[in-house]
Amino acid sequence: MSGVEVRDLAKQWGGTRAVNGVSFTAHENTLTVLLGPSGCGKSTILRMIAGLENASEGVVLIGDKDVTRLDPSRRGVSMVFQSYALFPHLDVRENILFGLKVRRVGAAEQRERLDRAARMVGLEELLDRKPAQLSGGQRQRVALARTVVANQPVCLMDEPLSNLDAKLRAEMRDEVRRLQQNLHLTLIYVTHDQTEAMSMADQVVLLREGNIVQTGTPAELYERPANEFAARFLGTPPMNVLDVDRLDLPGERANGGHFLGIRPEKVVPTDTGFPVEVSAVDYMGAETVLRLSHGGATLMARLNGRSEAAPGDRLHVRWDPADVHWFDREGVRLEGT
Repeated sequence: MSGVEVRDLAKQWGGTRAVNGVSFTAHENTLTVLLGPSGCGKSTILRMIAGLENASEGVVLIGDKDVTRLDPSRRGVSMVFQSYALFPHLDVRENILFGLKVRRVGAAEQRERLDRAARMVGLEELLDRKPAQLSGGQRQRVALARTVVANQPVCLMDEPLSNLDAKLRAEMRDEVRRLQQNLHLTLIYVTHDQTEAMSMADQVVLLREGNIVQTGTPAELYERPANEFAARFLGTPPMNVLDVDRLDLPGERANGGHFLGIRPEKVVPTDTGFPVEVSAVDYMGAETVLRLSHGGATLMARLNGRSEAAPGDRLHVRWDPADVHWFDREGVRLEGT
């Protein structure tokens, strides 16, 4: 068993509580993403699981074993950092093998693990190069190869793709997911990028200010956000959340809801309905995003293909009542909506 369970984990820095009693389970052979804005505590949680930070409170279990106070080297985890953490004076081969040499793994096994890792991440032709001779994507592949050779059942990744350009990030997302599945890793992955979370994760743990906002599959968080924060954090553009007490909105308020949420892709231009004015038009090729205004409120509509709308145009929009999300005055989702 190589699942990871976190129970009531907390971290106190002087008078600041960076992590406030979080609990979740990363099941064996799955990819769990810790998602949230900068400063929400996700990297601190990862470092406490790794043993690089001491937990102020709570318990970390790996494979049903309490590792909360164990040395990092005895926890059975590998870790990939944002900075790659490569030794500049060592070539790719030596960077990959460094941990195995420290642990005094035999030479024959080192060669076997190196060959396998290099093949898996496409580094066979680059083993003699130094890090300075590699691109950002190649350096990240070296970091991934060290995870492969470590042969640990649990892998922790702290924003490993944030230094790459958009095209490389997309390629490396696929690479990380493929490695996780092929190696049957229990992978916990930290990111602030919702695209990484939505495209890679079996489970997302959404965090805010040291607390868990919602835990579930990407589809569960997108389709049934627990509160206004989750609704706005996931989605590009984010969900429209409109105050029904201030606007003349179509349909009746559901169950006393004060805020109506509707995804931009569910907002449809029509001949009659909710009157709006076009503020801006963003043409993306495959889709167009309209920024619309009504009084002091702004809402977004995401349309397939190209729209003929222009700034200043007045039009109407509608949405299916079945696609509406209702939130109370505190921004919490109303049951049954």
